[in-house]
Parts: sequence; structure tokens; C-alpha cells
Amino acid sequence: MSTWKKAAKSNQKVHRERHQPAGREHLGILEKKKDYKRRADDQHEKDETLKLLRKRALNKNPDEFYHHMVNSKTINDEHHEIEKDDEHTPAQVKLMQTQDIKYIIMKRTVEKNKIQRLQSHLHMIDMANEVQNKHIFFVDDEEEAKKFDLAKKLDTHPSLLGRKTNRIRIGDLQKMKLDELSPEQMKKLNEEKEKLYRELEKRIDREKELAVIQQKMELKRKLQEKRQVKPRRVKPATKNSAPVYLFKYERKK
Repeated sequence: MSTWKKAAKSNQKVHRERHQPAGREHLGILEKKKDYKRRADDQHEKDETLKLLRKRALNKNPDEFYHHMVNSKTINDEHHEIEKDDEHTPAQVKLMQTQDIKYIIMKRTVEKNKIQRLQSHLHMIDMANEVQNKHIFFVDDEEEAKKFDLAKKLDTHPSLLGRKTNRIRIGDLQKMKLDELSPEQMKKLNEEKEKLYRELEKRIDREKELAVIQQKMELKRKLQEKRQVKPRRVKPATKNSAPVYLFKYERKK
């Protein structure tokens, strides 16, 4: 019995796939049946999709209106989304279209360094003096409260009571030798100080705008990545903030 099985097995014909003839090797790999089946199924699927789209186009009502038509348009038979004007300022659009994110980060770093230098020079003295706060002093009785002298208590000149910074003591004032400034010099110093404050305000606004552009560009790059679940937009973009998207957590391999 075992001898017959071995003989039957040895007489079986071995079926091998036909190889590519030597004269046709320049045409590439010889297509097998499974390759043809895969290609044919893909072509049939595309034909069915085109057939369905043609049917929908023929049955479409030309007078039909849907709300998304307001925010989209067709250019050269291609569908394009219309970006709302309240999402970007002209400066933001220009930078995002002409520069990359590395340039934005570099310019933002430059603005931050200039802001720090201006703030260290100005010390924000005038801003500190404008802040309203309270300083409470305690006395023993009403008679002491009536005779209470604030300048004497703080050991400073009465003209300096309104200052919250650089309130110099009487003893230090007597030791100091100050040069008298003319009204023209004082005016020039005040104009120079106001000029520096205006420059600081502009640079702070510029840094904030660059930060918004950086956030929008980083988010746009994240949205272009392939994901299994499309992120959901929670908050739309504005001129002063980037849009907020909710991403589903995906475990990295």
C-alpha cells in the first residue's frame, strides 16, 4: 500500500507558472491571472463609479440650491473652497502664501528679543505709576490720625508721594547732585520716551500676529497628515486666533 502511494505521488505532474520568454524580457514581468483579476476588478469599480456620477449629473436640478454653494466656487472645472475674510488679515495671507514656518519662527524670535531689550530699558515705570492700589497705615488713635504726615512717614519729599517707583528718601536726596534740565530738554526726553513706548506697543502687536500665523501654519501641516479618523473642528479661525480642532488619540507604532 505504501509502495503504491509513493508511485502515485512520483507520477503526478508538476504545474509551474509560465515564465517570461527571453525575447520579451524587455517588456517587464509577465502578468499572471491574479494580477489581471486585480486590475480588472479595479477597472470595473471605476467604471461603475463613473456611471453613477453621470447618472447623478443627468438627474441634477440646475436650480437646486444648498448652503455650501455660498462658500465654494468652480474654477476651470475644479472645486475650490472660498476662505472667509474674517479668518485671516491681508498680512497673514501674504506671509502664509510666500514664506515657510521657519521664517515665521525666526522673525518671531527677533521680535521677542527686541521687546525684552525695550522693556529692560524702559522698566515700564510710567505703567506702574498708573496702576491704582492702596497702602494702609495703622495708627493708635484719632488724634494721631489727624496729625499723620504721609511724607514724613515714608521719609520722602511731598512731590514724590504720587510715585510708586524710584521714591527716593530725604537723606538720599540731600546727597544727590542733580543737574538742572531746561524745559526744552525735558520735552525732548518725554518725546523720546513716548517714541520708545509706541515702538514697544507695535512690536508686541507684531509678535502676537506672528504667533497666530505660526499656530495656523502648524495646524495646517497637522491636518495634512494621514489619519484614520478626521479631526473635528471645535472653533473656527479668526484674525486673532487659530482654529481649534479635536484630534482622536492614535497610538504610535
